[in-house]
Amino acid sequence: MITFERECRTPHSESYTIFEDGGIVGRIDLHYQGTNVYATLCTTADANEERIQQLIDAADEQLVMTADPYREDFVVTVWKGSPGGVYSDSEMDDDEDDEDTFRLN
Repeated sequence: MITFERECRTPHSESYTIFEDGGIVGRIDLHYQGTNVYATLCTTADANEERIQQLIDAADEQLVMTADPYREDFVVTVWKGSPGGVYSDSEMDDDEDDEDTFRLN
């Protein structure tokens, strides 16, 4: 089952990590502009068209269709690749969960 964990939210956008069977399979950023929703979906390099459509459908059903007002169009830009890490200005802890977080200089 595909699930989403919100990372952040603004008045007009949201970012989610995408999980399946306990593992990360991608990320999606949603931007709401009136009745249209624009998304950037990042997933693994080996994702085929069927897999990409499954991720889009899950995001539409679980996240986008529940927003108000109901969307007229859902435009998704897809990026396929491998994770490069998370970069941040904040101090890093010695926590193992942060092993992919890098400090910006």
